Amino acid sequence: MTGVTEARAPQEGRILKLPGACWPETPVRELAGVTPAQAHLMGKLGVTTVSDLLHHLPRRYEDSRELVPLRSLVPGAVQTARARVRGVSGHRSPRRQMALVEATLEDGEASVGAIWFNQPYLAGQLSEGMEILVHGKVVWGVRGITFQSPTWERVRADQRHVGRLAAVYPETGKLTSKYLRALIGRLLPVAEQMPDPLPPEVREAERLLPLAEALRQVHVPDDEDAAERARQRLAFEELFLLQLAAERARRRRLSSEGARVPYDVEAARGFVAGLPFTLTDGQRRAAHQVLADLAGPGPMNRLLQGDVGSGKTVVAAMAVLLARRAGFQSVVMAPTEILARQHHVTLESLLAPHGVSPRLLLGSTPARARREILDGLAGGQDFLVVGTHALIEDDVRLNRLGLVVVDEQQRFGVAQRQRLRLKARAIPNFLAMTATPIPRSLALTLYGDVDVSELREMPPGRIPVETRVVPPDLRDEAYAFVRDQVRSGRQVFVICPLIEESDRMGVRAVTTEHRKLAEEVFPDLRVELLHGRMKPREKEERMGRFARGEADLLVATSVVEVGVDVPNATVMIVEGAERFGLAQLHQLRGRVGRSRHRAHCLLFESGADEEGSRRLRAVAATSSGFELAELDLRLRGPGDVVGLRQHGLPEVRAADLLDTVLARRARDAAVAWLDRDPALDRHEALSDAMGGYRAIFDLD
Repeated sequence: MTGVTEARAPQEGRILKLPGACWPETPVRELAGVTPAQAHLMGKLGVTTVSDLLHHLPRRYEDSRELVPLRSLVPGAVQTARARVRGVSGHRSPRRQMALVEATLEDGEASVGAIWFNQPYLAGQLSEGMEILVHGKVVWGVRGITFQSPTWERVRADQRHVGRLAAVYPETGKLTSKYLRALIGRLLPVAEQMPDPLPPEVREAERLLPLAEALRQVHVPDDEDAAERARQRLAFEELFLLQLAAERARRRRLSSEGARVPYDVEAARGFVAGLPFTLTDGQRRAAHQVLADLAGPGPMNRLLQGDVGSGKTVVAAMAVLLARRAGFQSVVMAPTEILARQHHVTLESLLAPHGVSPRLLLGSTPARARREILDGLAGGQDFLVVGTHALIEDDVRLNRLGLVVVDEQQRFGVAQRQRLRLKARAIPNFLAMTATPIPRSLALTLYGDVDVSELREMPPGRIPVETRVVPPDLRDEAYAFVRDQVRSGRQVFVICPLIEESDRMGVRAVTTEHRKLAEEVFPDLRVELLHGRMKPREKEERMGRFARGEADLLVATSVVEVGVDVPNATVMIVEGAERFGLAQLHQLRGRVGRSRHRAHCLLFESGADEEGSRRLRAVAATSSGFELAELDLRLRGPGDVVGLRQHGLPEVRAADLLDTVLARRARDAAVAWLDRDPALDRHEALSDAMGGYRAIFDLD
């Protein structure tokens, strides 16, 4: 851009001056006319540069192209008309003293009214004889047909807000779509300076728009088809880069010399024969896939997903055993001390008969015990260590690390997982486990370099948990049911949501609920409190009392739900259940039903939210975590469900991660391009764009 470009911001009546030295990387705070407050608000939307702003895509479009003559306006409908302003007045309502601006609009055949509330500045912007396009809801008022708080724009050759498909953006505070349309519209020429990451050969083969044209059409579309073509092009680019990084990482991994573990069939059979239960078909299939990966070319990179209680740890234990037989050490990392301790106990019971005794390394491990564990690992005497983030500390050194198992891996950032991998001389085998299933429709997109195993069956004898949605008026009835369960010798979980942002661990909510239950509802019962801000020793003591049956109710925050295993607990109460994701509710539900006693999950609603009630009814209607994961994905979006930032991925703005057809197209194109350009040096813009994906896929 040369010189100084001017753009009028209609809602503020001032000029935005965009400097001639405006480039894609120019910070938005340096744009003349953008105030520090506006730049701050843009930052909250993830917009810090001009390039970010041009990639801040509309979430929908408002269509105001169809013009209706004033005489044909229908009260109750949202309509658009072209009219001339005749008479403008500003005053305050007599009762509420609300600022009102009223105008009369005419088109030569009829006249109607228009009224705006709390926008007194409009009286200075609208003037007698001005020809405008007006769009909004038409009502029947005391003065006849009236536009109520409509949007408007002066008639011009290139309508930006009214009389066209107008982009509606994600907004925050006073940063409105009208302001963003004006600013982005004048910045569109900068898109011509932006290098296109898609090689021309790929773009032509896929019949995709050039980047600059796609950005223009997505912000200021000629029509619906043009807007959709633009979004498809931008979505394809995102998926193409993701699949290219994943495929390149896969090829590099398979060509690497990792810690190869022979498939010891006899050892595997001996392990299975010694189990006090029979493996499910899913466990057998997953175990075979894992053991085959360990013995195959290149280090394993597999995700094992299944509902709570589906038996993932048994599969991991078999892998640990074979790694030990091959002389390799294994690490099992969990996100909480409670879960780490549970894994330690489980793995001890499964592997001790085979000569493998796990060590436990936590942040709370005493210094002397810690030093003993570190010496055993560094010297190669210990072959299995279970722990938390303490495992990635610099002083933790392993003699011959061959297998890394990360449970609830979505709770760890990419850097944390990589630090664990880097403790090995050769690339170790990697097994991630999660009880929050990733739908198959998403796995192709997110896990291009990860093989996925699923445990969809529950072990024999597991009784499905009976789930009920409890509206506020049935709370007392639910409390009576809880009392009956306790009288029968059972125990109860009560989980509270994170309510206040300033109280990130939910302590106020859970302490209030604990006091209410202990003093008002169940004063005769033993009610224990547990939350994430307690010291580790105190948490262990309280959890231990509950596990030993010394407490009837455990009131806790959701941050400690993972890993709590108390077979005698038969009731799970979730307060404010609509605040949780479906997958998380299903995981909470999986904490009960671990004995021969029938278990119950009571989802307490906190308000009359129809959308929330519909989601809770879905949880009550199915016991399949995979079905709920699919539904959760559609209701909340993939970013919320799987935590894209935890995965380390650049933000996905245009792509629908459920669009498996486009994902496969992008993957096929990525594979074909990598075949002809394995070093990714034939198209400079593509190589530069790959930078955001290098960390997660370990491409450097």
